Amino acid sequence: MSMSAHNADAKAQEMGLDLSTNPPLANYVPAVRTGNLVFLSGHGPFQDGKLIRGKLGADLDVDAGYQAARAVMVQLLGSLRAEIGSLDRVSRVVKLLCMVNCTPDFGDHPGVANGASDLLVELFGETGRHARSAVGMQSLPMGMSVEIEMIVEIE
Repeated sequence: MSMSAHNADAKAQEMGLDLSTNPPLANYVPAVRTGNLVFLSGHGPFQDGKLIRGKLGADLDVDAGYQAARAVMVQLLGSLRAEIGSLDRVSRVVKLLCMVNCTPDFGDHPGVANGASDLLVELFGETGRHARSAVGMQSLPMGMSVEIEMIVEIE
């Protein structure tokens, strides 16, 4: 395991990340552990207790989408820590699926998803590098701008 993963909780605090959790929006759990993998449900972008809504390419630009994806990752990390006790247990971020609420002609899904990916690499270093899909959606629950699900390997 890389050195940075061992210090992930301290680093998250240093970065000022609010890892408090929100209850699920429907009949599901935020995270499921099987073996040494944790599958995190799709999470949305909350900032200051409010959902970031809107369509990329209409209401939001790529920078706003990037910030929304970063906000989603903060939510995911909160749920992950609640499930496994400490982010220091992460041995690898395996996969992200980033869904972007966007207009049909919007094309910079990767630029939006980088908001989440960059945060993972900043927090975990090489351990945070992951496989990823970034796709456009006609709509997302409650008009949220970005939804992301994640798979993580733990020790």
